Amino acid sequence: MVDLSVAALVYDYDSRVRALDGVDLQIASGERVALVGQNGSGKTTLVRHLNGLLRPSSGRVLVDGVDAASLTVAQLARRVGLVFQDPDRQIFAASVGSEIEFGPRNLGLRGGQLNEAVDWALSAVDLAGEAKTNPYDLGAARRKLLALASVLAMRTPVLVLDEPTTGQDLRGVELVRSVIEASASAGRTVIGITHDMRFAAEVFARVVVMHAGRVVLDGPPEAVFAASSWDALRATYLEPPLAAVVGERLGLGSTPTDEGLVYAISSS
Repeated sequence: MVDLSVAALVYDYDSRVRALDGVDLQIASGERVALVGQNGSGKTTLVRHLNGLLRPSSGRVLVDGVDAASLTVAQLARRVGLVFQDPDRQIFAASVGSEIEFGPRNLGLRGGQLNEAVDWALSAVDLAGEAKTNPYDLGAARRKLLALASVLAMRTPVLVLDEPTTGQDLRGVELVRSVIEASASAGRTVIGITHDMRFAAEVFARVVVMHAGRVVLDGPPEAVFAASSWDALRATYLEPPLAAVVGERLGLGSTPTDEGLVYAISSS
């Protein structure tokens, strides 16, 4: 498994735009971490340093103790799989099956192992039976799931998801949730960028809040979404999930279960 370490990371898009401003972040192997923050807070810029798509202006990114700057994008792709927010920036093959097999084939899988990886990834996102389908015959939400499957098939130790639930219906959100939970159960590190505070609170064990290229809050959901953190959240133009607000007012804490909320409301 792979540990990630970001130290004093600075990234300037040009001399006038500082996207990351001295980020320090440690992510241990097997953690489930949500990155939240408004657009422009630095979330996507940060994760693109993990697989080498961006290189630091200053500071360091270590992937399992190795400076990412010393590794090629191809080498980092064996360790860190990144699913883009826009699947159309990631999909290029003429069929769903070809799209999914591209990554694991480049990692050296052949024959039965390759077929197994493709079939497993198709099943994980409910696209079994679509292997011969042209990706652009799928709707936008299912293309997003296809992009997820293409990275899943590589079985990288680290899985990074950029806004995985955007555009998904309830069924799609539950598929993404199941992928995250299964990946974490298998010991993989999962990092998710999301604007959905409820999803962050329910699915991830740690929430990192970013604002203006810096980390401003970092902890378990019950701490980050507790009433004591609401002012700090609102200073970054974020609101705690509704369940956290209701839970605090009912004395159930900031991450109440649905059953607890129903019971408390029905008993009041």
